[in-house]
Amino acid sequence: MSSTADVPARVLTVAGSDSGGGAGIQADLKTMLALGVHGMSVLTAVTAQNSLGVRGAWELPVEAVRAQYRSVVDDIGVQAVKTGMLSSAALVETVAELLADTDAPVVVDPVGVSKHGDPLLAAEALDSVRTKLLPVATVATPNLDEVAQLTGVNVRDETGMRQAADEVLGFGPRWVVIKGGHLSGDPVDLVTDGAQEHWLRAPRHDNRHTHGTGCTLASAIACGLALGQDVPTAVRGAKAYVTGAIAAGFPLGAGIGPVDHGWRTRTV
Repeated sequence: MSSTADVPARVLTVAGSDSGGGAGIQADLKTMLALGVHGMSVLTAVTAQNSLGVRGAWELPVEAVRAQYRSVVDDIGVQAVKTGMLSSAALVETVAELLADTDAPVVVDPVGVSKHGDPLLAAEALDSVRTKLLPVATVATPNLDEVAQLTGVNVRDETGMRQAADEVLGFGPRWVVIKGGHLSGDPVDLVTDGAQEHWLRAPRHDNRHTHGTGCTLASAIACGLALGQDVPTAVRGAKAYVTGAIAAGFPLGAGIGPVDHGWRTRTV
C-alpha cells in the first residue's frame, strides 16, 4: 500500500468542456497530468465544438456546479484551483463564493471568447467577474481581448500592458498576467502585483495550431502554485511549458488545431 507521501499535489479546474479536446476541461486535465499533479474537475458547461468553432453551449445548473465543487474539496482537498469558462453571472457568483471559502491559491482565466471568436461569457456576467471573481484570485490571466472587455483599455504596446495591469489589479487579484501574444513581434507577457514587475519573452512560433493556449497557461500556473512555487516562478515555468506546446501544436480537422500538451514526453 502506498503512503500519503506518494500522493501528488491536487489541482481542481472549474471550467467548460471542449468536445474537440483542445481547450477547456480537457486541456486542463492534460496539462495537470503532464506537470505531475492530480487533476480534478468541476464541469460548468458542455460545448459542441471542433477545429472550426463552437457549434453550441449548454450551461450546467448552479446546483450541479456547487455539488461537484463541494464533493471534491470537502473530501479530497485541493492545493490550487483554476477557473475557466463560467458563462453566466449566476455561475460566476456561485464559483466566487465557493472559492472565497477555499484555502488554496486561485488562478482565474477570465474567459470571454473562444479562439474562433465565439462568445463564452454573457455580457451581463462581466460585472460579476470584476466585482466577485477577480477579488478572490491569486492570479488573473487575461489576454488582450479580455482586458478590453473588462477594462475598456485597448492595448497596442508594452506601455499599454502596464496600464492594463494596473486596471485589472484594481479589481482585486493579487497578481495579474497580461498576455501580450496578440501584439506584433515576439510574444511577451507582463507578470506583476503592482510592486514587482516581470516581463517574460519567448520566440514566436510559425504555427497556427494554438487552440487551448489560455486554458493551458492558467492550468500550468495552478500546477506550479500547488507544488509550492511563488507566482513569478510558477508563471515562468508555465510559459516555458506552453511555448513548447505551441511549437508542437498539430493540425486536427479543417480549422485550428490544438497545442500539444504531451510534447515533453511524446516520442513519435
